[in-house]
Amino acid sequence: MNKIIAIIDDEMAIAEAVSKRLSNEGFTTVIATDGHEGLELCLAVSPDLVVLDLMLPGIDGLEVCRRLQAERRVPVIMLTAKDDEANLLEGLEVGADDYITKPFSPRELVARVRAVLRRFEPAGAAGGGVDETVRLGAIELETTTRLVRIDGETVHLTPLEFDLTVCLAREQGAVLSRDELLSRVWGYEGDYGARTVDSHVRAVRRKLGDDVIRTVHAVGYAIGLPT
Repeated sequence: MNKIIAIIDDEMAIAEAVSKRLSNEGFTTVIATDGHEGLELCLAVSPDLVVLDLMLPGIDGLEVCRRLQAERRVPVIMLTAKDDEANLLEGLEVGADDYITKPFSPRELVARVRAVLRRFEPAGAAGGGVDETVRLGAIELETTTRLVRIDGETVHLTPLEFDLTVCLAREQGAVLSRDELLSRVWGYEGDYGARTVDSHVRAVRRKLGDDVIRTVHAVGYAIGLPT
């Protein structure tokens, strides 16, 4: 059965262009042009993924995302012209899994849709079906249940935030470039924007602590760098 993608964007020309490209790639698409309509549509059809504009009339994209995640966990890609770090981080915190800033490449959109959908397949990339607990000091990451705890207290990470942290934790002491992380965690091959990695790293730091992931200037990111 084809995956259903809901597109919520108040610019009909963009929504139709996204719908056409995804339909050509074998997806079934449905469109809404405001927040209220988008929520009703998603509750009615239960899409496999939502492409969600941040700036919407009625209910904005952040609130739509928040309400969708309260109903059931659904992958969300924010499609927005708002290149604002605070808003992007807030979107990730309320449950969005990735974002694309307009104008965007149709090829990039398709790649990101496929990559995010892979995060939700039964055999997740981070766990691989093998029970494992990754420890970073007081932080524990359980790869099967995808639970995260700090000193026993549960912390919520999105699927991509979880996979990013586990990927770096398994390579403790090694520096991974943004391109390597895009390939390993997102499944992207090619130039699809390093800022995606940077924004997710910032989101993880806000939840797990500023010192969890270290920046290695002009190279990439690492956990547990040698001192």
